[in-house]
Amino acid sequence: MSAETIAPADEAGIAAAIGAAHAAGTPLAVWGNATKAAFGRPVQAAGAVSVRNLTGITLYSPAELVIAARAGTPVAEIEAALAAKGQHLIAEPPDLSALMGPGEGPPTLGGAVACNLSGPRRIALGAMRDHVLGVRAVNGTGEVITSGGRVLKNVTGLDLAKLLTGARGTLAVLTEVTLKVLPAPERTATVMLRGLDPARAVAALSAGLGSPYGVTGAAHLPAAAAARVGLPAAATLLRIEEFADFIPYRTGRLAETFAAHGGSEVLDHEASLALWRAVRDAAPLGAAPEDAVWRVSVRPSAGAEVAEALARGFEAKLFLDWGGGLIWVAGPATEAAHQAVTAAARAAGGTFWLMRADAGFRAAVGHLPEEPPPLAALTRRVKAAFDPKGILNPGRIFAGL
Repeated sequence: MSAETIAPADEAGIAAAIGAAHAAGTPLAVWGNATKAAFGRPVQAAGAVSVRNLTGITLYSPAELVIAARAGTPVAEIEAALAAKGQHLIAEPPDLSALMGPGEGPPTLGGAVACNLSGPRRIALGAMRDHVLGVRAVNGTGEVITSGGRVLKNVTGLDLAKLLTGARGTLAVLTEVTLKVLPAPERTATVMLRGLDPARAVAALSAGLGSPYGVTGAAHLPAAAAARVGLPAAATLLRIEEFADFIPYRTGRLAETFAAHGGSEVLDHEASLALWRAVRDAAPLGAAPEDAVWRVSVRPSAGAEVAEALARGFEAKLFLDWGGGLIWVAGPATEAAHQAVTAAARAAGGTFWLMRADAGFRAAVGHLPEEPPPLAALTRRVKAAFDPKGILNPGRIFAGL
């Protein structure tokens, strides 16, 4: 990052650096390889602490479906180790380097967990937070804390691992993470419907997710988004991941479900892998360098209505994932566009994240809705318990915290 960045080689070094900053009251930005530096409010800090040198898998037990690695370990390295044993990361964390900027290296495990990032499989198998078994971390006073364990069943009191997942380095700096993993499917296939509008698409996705055929991905790409990944028309996509022998039956029965929607076609393994990787990494969005990018989270049944409201509000580029429950949106970095996103999310009882914009815009508008006063008070108390002087990623999520 800069000359002021401290990148210790071990957890003890991280603890010492944070302890010294706590004693001096010096704010620190918290990074891995800074691939998500534009995600959240800009951090005002005199220096930074990075976990980029804390790398390596520290435990992998394929039989127990558990893997642990230091926070700076590239996600790709973990995925490769799992793939060699026929396993994978359940949450399918996205690689947003193309969208957010390349940072100073590949996305890290610590960054994926700190931001609670999950891909298309989240609709069926849960978020990253649901698969974190344990963590090691350093709080804002330089104290090493542990939570959870390295087995699928553990009872250790307060589940701080879940709290730190998604805290974006504002409570503690993750140094090691233990995750539950699963066997990877033998084959992947996609049932695709063409030409549906958002309302009909969400209805089809809901039917697919409600079927007994094990759908693990449910997305809708309007025509412009579909064209960016090589599809000739609006595409509504349902993914099946299974044993190879089960794929023909499940895709066939799922396709029968959509006869009323004008029929469907089935994409094979290789085409499906490439397409869902693109959906995972938000490639269909086609955001221009100057665009702001938001993620809007609502109940899936509201996805079409929100998409239509956004399209009315500004020249929005968008697509839907999670059965309609996640809308990726890109558009002009203006107050009017941001207010349109805010209003659409609020009207649907949902929320939003401003994923990318220039620092001035992110500081001016905030990057997610303000919390109700009782919840905001609880947030402040939790922050004070972990980081009494507020030195870790100050202002990253909310101003003044």
